[in-house]
Amino acid sequence: METSFSVNDVTIHRIIEEEKGHTPILEFFPTLSKEMLEENRAWLEPDALDPVTGNVKLCYQSYVVKTPHHTVLVDSCIGNDKNHPNRPAWTGRKDPAFMNGLAAAGVKPGEIDYVMCTHLHMDHVGWNTKMENGRWVPTFPNARYLFSETEYKFWEAQHAQNRLHYMEDSVLPIIEAKKADLVKSAHGVNDYFTLVPTPGHTIDHYAVRIGKGGKDALITGDFIHSPLQAKYPDLAMRVDYNPKQGGETRWKMLGELCDTSTLCCTAHFPSPSVGRIKRWGDGFKCEFVG
Repeated sequence: METSFSVNDVTIHRIIEEEKGHTPILEFFPTLSKEMLEENRAWLEPDALDPVTGNVKLCYQSYVVKTPHHTVLVDSCIGNDKNHPNRPAWTGRKDPAFMNGLAAAGVKPGEIDYVMCTHLHMDHVGWNTKMENGRWVPTFPNARYLFSETEYKFWEAQHAQNRLHYMEDSVLPIIEAKKADLVKSAHGVNDYFTLVPTPGHTIDHYAVRIGKGGKDALITGDFIHSPLQAKYPDLAMRVDYNPKQGGETRWKMLGELCDTSTLCCTAHFPSPSVGRIKRWGDGFKCEFVG
């Protein structure tokens, strides 16, 4: 399985932490009917739908992007030693997969210049920090961490009302270490790396355009979770902040990507996760590469 892709003078590495199904697909997509599921079961199984458990299968991964100017980590997965009361399988992990993936890509933590979190959910911020001498410290000591200001303030307020462990262990320590840059609207780090507002899944979710002119690749974050949402862009997942807006974002972004050479690097599609967007009936599909 290919986990590295080169487009012009940019190299993209997938850093996979885990790939499995945690949630029944009809629970993950509350508006998905049993009839629609049966219509699509044949192509969903076994890669995107576990035929035994009925769980939607997702890949939990980051992307390392090497441009001529910087090395950037987009999203930081689940992390080790974290406390997730609602996700026991992610609590107290001692999993070497993420760091092994970085090493396999030839990247050391100190070589990361930027960490971009597309949004502030627990499976996208976990490796922001690591436990060291009883405290949470930045995993990537030389990096600036990019968070949406609107997104950060929203989750900060949520945390003040109802404790969010991942904010305590993976986000607030970055703020306290003065390693965070809170960004607004579309934000260009340089001519190879631009943040694109893609709201709906969260209040101010971002995708990331890669390459000169943003045409080489697009890292989706969670504006889309499953190939089923490419075929049916209006299909919302269970924790979307604004399901209608999420659907509008998918139609817009997939429409822009359709029939272009731009690589679509998805956060959660099953391996190989990366491909190009094509029309499929009234919706879209991702024709995987690698």
